[in-house]
Amino acid sequence: MIIKKIVLNNIRSYKHEEVEFKKGSTLLSGDIGSGKTSILLAIEFALFGLQPGQRGAFLLRNGEDVGGVTMDFEVDEKEFSIERTLKRGKTVSQDYTAITIEGVKTELAVTELKNRVLDILKYPKEFSKKQNLLYKFTVYTPQEEMKQIILQDADTRMNTLRHVFGIDKYKRILENISFLTQKLREEKRIKEALVLNLEEERLEILSKEQRLEDMKLSLIEIEIELIEKQNKRKLVEAEEKEIEDKIEEKSKLSSENEKTKIMILTKQETIKDNERLISQLETQVKDFANIKFEESMFEDLNKQIQEKRNEKEKLNKIILEISGEISSLNDKNRENESLKQKMSNLEMCPTCLQDVDSVYRSNILNKAHNETSQNNARLQELKEKLNELNLQRTNAEANIHEKENKSIELKLLKLKLESINEKEKRKQDSINLNKTLEQDITLLKQHAETLNHSIFELSKFDKIFEIKRQELNQALKQERIADIKLAEVKKEIEMFSRQILELKEKVKKSEEIKQTLNYISELENWLSKKFTPLVAFVEKNVMVKLKSDFSDVFQEWFLMLVSESFNVGLREDFTPVVEQQDYEIDYAYLSGGERTAIALAYRLALNQVINSVMSKIKTKQLVILDEPTDGFSEQQLDKMRSVLEQLNTEQLIIVSHEQKIEGFVENVIKFKKEDGVSVRA
Repeated sequence: MIIKKIVLNNIRSYKHEEVEFKKGSTLLSGDIGSGKTSILLAIEFALFGLQPGQRGAFLLRNGEDVGGVTMDFEVDEKEFSIERTLKRGKTVSQDYTAITIEGVKTELAVTELKNRVLDILKYPKEFSKKQNLLYKFTVYTPQEEMKQIILQDADTRMNTLRHVFGIDKYKRILENISFLTQKLREEKRIKEALVLNLEEERLEILSKEQRLEDMKLSLIEIEIELIEKQNKRKLVEAEEKEIEDKIEEKSKLSSENEKTKIMILTKQETIKDNERLISQLETQVKDFANIKFEESMFEDLNKQIQEKRNEKEKLNKIILEISGEISSLNDKNRENESLKQKMSNLEMCPTCLQDVDSVYRSNILNKAHNETSQNNARLQELKEKLNELNLQRTNAEANIHEKENKSIELKLLKLKLESINEKEKRKQDSINLNKTLEQDITLLKQHAETLNHSIFELSKFDKIFEIKRQELNQALKQERIADIKLAEVKKEIEMFSRQILELKEKVKKSEEIKQTLNYISELENWLSKKFTPLVAFVEKNVMVKLKSDFSDVFQEWFLMLVSESFNVGLREDFTPVVEQQDYEIDYAYLSGGERTAIALAYRLALNQVINSVMSKIKTKQLVILDEPTDGFSEQQLDKMRSVLEQLNTEQLIIVSHEQKIEGFVENVIKFKKEDGVSVRA
């Protein structure tokens, strides 16, 4: 990977700055605090975004709400550009991310962009959710962080280096093997418990199969017994049915006998009713024998009624005419009163709009008054005549009502006289009917005697039926007992058959479990006795080889920076060991320049060994050094030229405030700070 350009907007002390990089070595120069390291942080942010535990407020310029980084770079002669922005809310977070590949821009989520960058750089996928240790130890490591790894405890350092070298997989394999072996042992104990009773279950199957055969023989005997019980029950049922038919016949005869008795009583009641009716008819005929009725009386009365009705109609007509005249006179009086009210207050004619003369008004009022007086006199006369006519109409109505009542009485008398012949006929019919009913009663009594005799003959079957009913109940009970016994045996056979099948299935599964148990035992034995030692041996040899290569390279870089009186190496846990005249010197007692030299040598050795182990990563030709000469003496600074020449990388970016370094590099970019803002010098 070759970085071509980076653009910073509101990043740390920068407002807006564009920095172009060339191949070869480039020095970012300036006083301490001028913003040089911010360029390196912006490069890391552009590639990987915010790191775990890193706050966006660390990068976004104070007082600004938005900021961002755009970086152009090249990988395998392919052009890339990454854009990331920060936005201030409750916290500062990544807002917009996009990547442009060969001119084609794609907007991606934060995680998607990081995965895409890891893929472009050929970094292992396992770094997608972790800190960028691989980038830090091969491209850019702040000098203080390298000193921290040297001072860390051995276990932490070894775990970090295992992860960086990509060999922590061996440790994970061993941990997974241990976990798997434990699980296999647990599974083995479980399966051993499951197959513990395998032989007992096989014997139980044989026992149940023998018991099943015995039950099947017993089933045949019970089925024969049930058939016998069913035949006996059917025979008793047939006998009971015959007796039941006799009892039913008796019941029908009893019912018919009751009906006969009812018919006799009914006919006797009818005879009594007819006798009472004959007596009543004789009395009625005798009462009307002396009554006379003439048709002319009825006609004269109807004629008188009609005359009175005509007289009433004439009175109604006259009354109606008088009432109409009274209503008309009242209307005229109301009109005159209305005219008088209007004229009494009228000053101007509403039609011609001229003043109304008082004489004219007085004439009109007098005329209306006179007309009203005449009307009132006429009204009094009409009301007196109306009262007289109403009285005459009332008398006429009373006379009509009286004569209509007499007409009704004559009609009733006529009807009564006309019914005498009919009553004579009804009396004779009733006498004849009574004779017929007496003959019917005689026959019904004879029939009832015959029915009573037959019922008496059939009564003996009641007791026989009760006996047969008890016999049938006993037969049904015995049949039900046999049927229940048969069902119980069948259910037991079914249950035993199911139990045998379940046991066979269980035995089958137990045998399969036993086979699995044998496989688990073999696998657990192979993992613990063969595979685990092999992985441990491979890890040990890899670590020995890495430690050897790392130690050689570390010593080579260190001796380029310090005098030859020092001898350096690594312990098994990759802790640097510094010796002088065969005495080991504690890291804390070294000078600042010597500690920086150890950290730089350790860092360059890591870069060289990691790039050798991970030959496919695309950051091998880029090295970034942050203040690599902090605390160096003039003699050590002079030796930095040889170190930089030995790096042999396509692009080297150095951050330093040492002016002497400017003579060691091909390109120099200077920065300064003006009013709190970093700018190009």
